[in-house]
Amino acid sequence: MRKSVGCSQQWGRRIACSAAAASLGAALVGSEAVLAAPTTAPPVTILTSSPFVSPGYFFISPFGGQTTYANGAEILDHSGNVIWFHAVPAGQEASDFRVQHYRGKPVLTWWQGAGLGGLAQGVDYIYDDHYRQIATVNAGNGLSADGHEFLITPRNTALILAYAAATADLTSIGGPANQAVINGVVQEIDIRTGKVLFQWNSEDHVPFSESQQPLPGSASSPWDWFHVNAIKIDADGNYLIDARDTWTAYKVSRKTGAIVWRLGGKNSTFKLEAAPGQTLNNAGKIFAWQHDPEALGDNTYTFFDNESAGAGNTGSGATNELGYSRAVTVRLNERKHIATLIKSDKQPEGLIAPSQGNAQTTDRDNLVVGWGSLPYFSEFNRSGNLLFNAQFPAGVNTYRAYLLPWRPGRLELGSH
Repeated sequence: MRKSVGCSQQWGRRIACSAAAASLGAALVGSEAVLAAPTTAPPVTILTSSPFVSPGYFFISPFGGQTTYANGAEILDHSGNVIWFHAVPAGQEASDFRVQHYRGKPVLTWWQGAGLGGLAQGVDYIYDDHYRQIATVNAGNGLSADGHEFLITPRNTALILAYAAATADLTSIGGPANQAVINGVVQEIDIRTGKVLFQWNSEDHVPFSESQQPLPGSASSPWDWFHVNAIKIDADGNYLIDARDTWTAYKVSRKTGAIVWRLGGKNSTFKLEAAPGQTLNNAGKIFAWQHDPEALGDNTYTFFDNESAGAGNTGSGATNELGYSRAVTVRLNERKHIATLIKSDKQPEGLIAPSQGNAQTTDRDNLVVGWGSLPYFSEFNRSGNLLFNAQFPAGVNTYRAYLLPWRPGRLELGSH
């Protein structure tokens, strides 16, 4: 990932390398040759297909292989044909591309920028059904939007994420008194005015001791102790905030920001159990290093369960907790404080995704899974049977994958 432009990886996540990326598309000094940035989307190979796949189009944001293919936002049909592709400038990527609704109308939304997985710099975009830009959303209070989430609410506001650099006293957990840290920030933004309506910072609500991420070797090396990667709306209107590096999903009061409950991690509100035929991981948890909590109602939730923090990590996080990634369905009993793993859909190739990923339930109750840093996206029926499986070329992946209805004003095949 990003080897073509000389970028590095940290903890299995994508880190920007702006100097190298900026050279793409620039004239070569002292030469008549020009290094042109690719403009075409990577091909997708359909491995498994079924007539029972949910209707709609796949919404993906292919990333990687930058010497051959462009990064961007892409709509595909079930045969892998490109319906629309929006290439982003060299050195940038698109993320969390999907259909949402804004002011009562369907729109296309995505994040675009650099540094996804670190101190990212980017902007969230809204396009209408004629593929025209109608709005942008920026983080407020001196922060920059991160690409893990861009969610439009029924109030025509946007829930977004940002990462904030800070210094913390970690002597209570055996660390230095001046450790550089990266906090996770959630903001609700009024799309029309850009006003920040709500802000939540992980450091204000979660102790550093909940982190599963080992301390770095020096105080000056930023410790990404929380790594917020999702903000969703629960069935009761409160928020679900997911933190990869604490192995925890937090239900948070929309009014006060107070934590209502924790699912997973070191201080779970719930006792974790597995239904017959289901398996907890080696740490006795339902998920580890997870992404994308989705509320289905009736106290039922899905997660993308990575089960790995990626190569290059140190300490316990370098060990795969299960041996494969999966999408999991969890049912909560809030009265008895029990969380039960009731269903899991394993990665079809038996592989593990060190980063990224999502699990989307369709109107047919099928499950669409983007396998994160692995070059696959899939669909399962409610019984766990694989209905669809597709593969990118080596070195290409999509942060998330969705299967959604889309009726554009004028459907045009090809690129934009």
